[in-house]
Amino acid sequence: MSEPAKRRRRAPEEARREAIASARRLLIEQGPTAVTLKSVGDEIGVTHANLIHHFGSAAGLQSALMESMVRDLATALDAAVVELRSDAGAPRTLIDAVFDAFDQGGAGRLAAWIALSGDLQHLEPVRAAVQDLVQAICDKFAAEGEQTHARVTSAVLFIALCAFGDAVIGAPLRDMLDRDQDAARKIVARLLPSFLF
Repeated sequence: MSEPAKRRRRAPEEARREAIASARRLLIEQGPTAVTLKSVGDEIGVTHANLIHHFGSAAGLQSALMESMVRDLATALDAAVVELRSDAGAPRTLIDAVFDAFDQGGAGRLAAWIALSGDLQHLEPVRAAVQDLVQAICDKFAAEGEQTHARVTSAVLFIALCAFGDAVIGAPLRDMLDRDQDAARKIVARLLPSFLF
């Protein structure tokens, strides 16, 4: 456990940004139970009362964290759409973008936390980004049509579920199976054409 940060004065928005960044690190490294007012306060050098002032409660901090991470996931999906529309190597680029968002970006842990809490409204801002991704894949790989749309939504579901699973439990499973870190991405890239063509 690291030593608590030294206390210092900061602007309210800076304190909120630092608290959310700290909460994100704690979520990614240690899981949802680590995201407490005490642990965040200790890490950034503010009091429990100061965090209550900024977020109202631990639930307020957690909600702000979820909103921030959902925005980042939507941004990552939007970037994947842009890449998909302009890059010949787009399928693997798309897979990497989604896997990175779920793993390094923490969206896998966040999605698990949201799903287990049953508060799925936090995922609503991702809806438009997912729909844009489906449309971009339709545009890239085939003519518009009901059958194409169904195949593409199946492909996006497949990619997202694999990325989610890899982010949440992939590392220990890969270790048990003696597979490299890139194994799930390679499998998805190999199977993706069967959805699209």
